[in-house]
Amino acid sequence: MKIKVGDIEVESTVGDITRVSVEAIANAANSDLLMGSGVAGAIKHAGGDVIEKEAVAQGPIKAGEAIITSGGKLAARYVIHCAGMPPGGQATYSRVKTSVIAGLKLASSKGVRSVALPAIGAGVGGLPGEESASAIVEAIKMHSKHPGSVRRVVLVAFNASIAQNFDDALKNI
Repeated sequence: MKIKVGDIEVESTVGDITRVSVEAIANAANSDLLMGSGVAGAIKHAGGDVIEKEAVAQGPIKAGEAIITSGGKLAARYVIHCAGMPPGGQATYSRVKTSVIAGLKLASSKGVRSVALPAIGAGVGGLPGEESASAIVEAIKMHSKHPGSVRRVVLVAFNASIAQNFDDALKNI
């Protein structure tokens, strides 16, 4: 699905976030910024240990915040680490939404025009997919009210069920 949210083109797809052609990809991080499994593990595996080293050097951060690092060996120039949960804790709608807003602000401050976002908080974070998708889409909607450099957001799902959650959230904008 592809729609416009303000000046931002938003599309959803199923795939590997480390292979999406964008300037920045988001990591579904926890507040200690260690990159273990799930999306974080895939990013670390594809982009190298340097991403985690740069992230940890800036942390820890509070759940609901975000930081930005280089993309290491990834094609994407940056990785935005959106902390949707504390270490060992659960993601919440509020934390996911505020971390994505913070991440989009960071992207704009760096002049980034395209960002890929995973289902932050879903999976390891324990947040139901529909809540994760709704929080992320709401964050994009809020960010679109403050013109910035981000013009394209790709919502990257790890399976068809999450992609459907993204599509449903986009239909409800």
